[in-house]
Amino acid sequence: MTVHFIGAGPGAADLITVRGQRLLASCPVCLYAGSIVPPELLTHCPADGRMVNTAALSLDEIEAEYVAADAAGHDVARLHSGDPSVWSAVGEQTRRLSRLGIAWTIVPGVPAFAGAAASLGCELTVPGQAQSLVLTRISGRASPMPEGERLAAFAATGAPLAIHLAIHALDRVVAELLPVLGADCPAIVVARATWADERVVRATLGTIEAALADDPIARTALIFVGLTLGTTEFRESALYDADYVRRFRGLESTS
Repeated sequence: MTVHFIGAGPGAADLITVRGQRLLASCPVCLYAGSIVPPELLTHCPADGRMVNTAALSLDEIEAEYVAADAAGHDVARLHSGDPSVWSAVGEQTRRLSRLGIAWTIVPGVPAFAGAAASLGCELTVPGQAQSLVLTRISGRASPMPEGERLAAFAATGAPLAIHLAIHALDRVVAELLPVLGADCPAIVVARATWADERVVRATLGTIEAALADDPIARTALIFVGLTLGTTEFRESALYDADYVRRFRGLESTS
């Protein structure tokens, strides 16, 4: 018996991986985060399988489901939104499973920032201007931020920020970033990225709060902030330059 943690992707049901879809179809038990996982994904599960919405369950109750499935010899598909490597609470579950001697695997998924960037049609790393991307959040009830991980410090690097789990505190985000990046710095909110009801609000740090004032977004949104967002003024990389010598260019040109 194995518990398979599966990244469901950012929203659109067809963004799950082939491996994830195959495991959903083969596992007799599926535990899923009902508030943020598209219900269409559950159609891949066996018709006679056990499907458990974990939205209202405690960690102890989720563990009890794993223990019961283990006793029955049933593999479990544990469906999480986005990718399990960030802000997924997978680590605390796998730690308990290891203590219980229950096998587990992780299947990556399309992360929310990648789905949102695709919707925006932009490359987040711009040649000569930004070659890093900061994935971060702000302190919340579930998990406070470590002392050294501050928005202002990340912004000072010049790298664009993909700020998760913070739309409810947009005023705090703006207050921390304005002194570093300025009011004209691009700020974009992508709500429910890749879902059918996706919403994109493009503004600046100085105008983003006003842009959302009449129609606020309360949850399931990502905030992008960075001086390079959406820019078309950058040099081309050397990767496809005719004079750029690549180790395998000769092999590629003859294949």
